[in-house]
Amino acid sequence: MSDYKQIIEKIEPELKKTINFLEEEMLKIRTSFFSPSLVEDIEVEIEGNQLSVKELAAISLISSREMSIQPWDKSYLQPIQKAIEKSSLGITPVISKDSIRLPAPSISQEYRKKLLQVLAEKKEDTRKTVRHFREEAWRKIQDGSRKGEISEDDKFRAKDKLQELIDEYNEKISGITERKAEEIEG
Repeated sequence: MSDYKQIIEKIEPELKKTINFLEEEMLKIRTSFFSPSLVEDIEVEIEGNQLSVKELAAISLISSREMSIQPWDKSYLQPIQKAIEKSSLGITPVISKDSIRLPAPSISQEYRKKLLQVLAEKKEDTRKTVRHFREEAWRKIQDGSRKGEISEDDKFRAKDKLQELIDEYNEKISGITERKAEEIEG
């Protein structure tokens, strides 16, 4: 007999990965507070190659409203500056000696709305992924029931347990996105 608990346990690591991905995406959304993840994946063209900022420089926070990028090689200063200017961050990098300073500009109301819209899209995409895993697990449980591997009682227990797990992850998604919305709104 197939155990419905195993089916549910198999999707939990995938749900955790989904939450981790959402948390990483939240770090990339700029608020009035900086995080190195905001710029570390920006692509920079160096001698015909595309490299990320984190591959070319050390990124550090000077304060919650200012960041410093220290390239491993001074010849990377201009390309990094240009790549940041071309990004959608709306930040003007300032070169000072052998590093780049990034001051956090204040966020306009229009930009806040745009960020909240991006946040809502990421939340919905994550929920779709969670729903996909729920549907996949439920399909396996129903197949097991049709084959006689899972009893009718266990099928309904499985449905309840699966929904509890999905509810738990949906609450996590809401918590993560609500905290980010508060940051955006200031």
